[in-house]
Amino acid sequence: MNPIPIIGDGEKEEEPVLPANHRFIEPERAVKTITDMALWEKSEAYMEYTGFIATLNESIKGKPLSVDCKVSDNVKKAAYLLEQVYQFIDEFPPIEQPQRFGNVAFRDWLQKLKANSTTMLQQMLHINLHLAIPEIKVYLEESFGNATRIDYGTGHEMAFVMFLCCMYKIEFFKPDDNVAVVFVLFNKYMHIVRRLQKLYRMEPAGSHGVWSLDDYQFIPFIWGSAQLIDQPRIYPPGKFLEDDIIDKYADDYMFLSCIKYIKEVKKGPFAEHSNQLWSISAVPSWGKINQGLIKMYKKEVLSKFPVIQHVLFGSLLPIRRFPINI
Repeated sequence: MNPIPIIGDGEKEEEPVLPANHRFIEPERAVKTITDMALWEKSEAYMEYTGFIATLNESIKGKPLSVDCKVSDNVKKAAYLLEQVYQFIDEFPPIEQPQRFGNVAFRDWLQKLKANSTTMLQQMLHINLHLAIPEIKVYLEESFGNATRIDYGTGHEMAFVMFLCCMYKIEFFKPDDNVAVVFVLFNKYMHIVRRLQKLYRMEPAGSHGVWSLDDYQFIPFIWGSAQLIDQPRIYPPGKFLEDDIIDKYADDYMFLSCIKYIKEVKKGPFAEHSNQLWSISAVPSWGKINQGLIKMYKKEVLSKFPVIQHVLFGSLLPIRRFPINI
């Protein structure tokens, strides 16, 4: 594997230092029964994760993907890692097989990722942060789908957002990176998973059919609607259904990119195959849509046992109860 290229403007960055007494642990499942959901909803992990989504949501309000934002050396290193992940796909073309969905070549691709994840993270992270790799690499490996079922869904998307969150927890990313983490890294991640979904004909994991927001994703609709707040060119929100608006602005706004992708992979009237999104088009403002989607995400994803039973908890995103200071 090629080393990470030297990227930077010549400024010497501070060397990161982990707390001397911190003990990293390999994340594991902790929500094993329905009754464990109460632990999750009061946990540090839940508060950290929902707070992280809300913080990045605020950072990108009203901003197109093309906005001139700071891209730090560490964001560039993470982007390089994701580019390597994307290029691995070229090595594993779909194989001829009788079943329509779930091409088994995906398993070989995922195995390649898992075989290289430690090395790629060692290249990306300063040596002072290498003790964190056994914990954070699990989130990265879980971000792209399940090898047994060859499916992908909001739980895998959640693993990637948790991976990004952990990168802040070890101070690899800083608050100044917020916009670039969404617009450079999460956007690159979306390109990877869409290619995987189409190339390997991946099954949606836990899809609710036409009554779900989307077969595969949720977060880009949240952050994508935040981008559209106070954007006069796509107002009222119902304009997101218009083909000329989609074609013109899909490269600048994640929400429209998602709509474009849905229209490419689904046939028939939009109101039939994407009823929830069709309903959203009637909401009068992007601010209301954004708030509504955050509430919907907590209800339809974060409070669902079939999703949360697969979530992994470690030292950075622990299942222990969130401390309440009185």
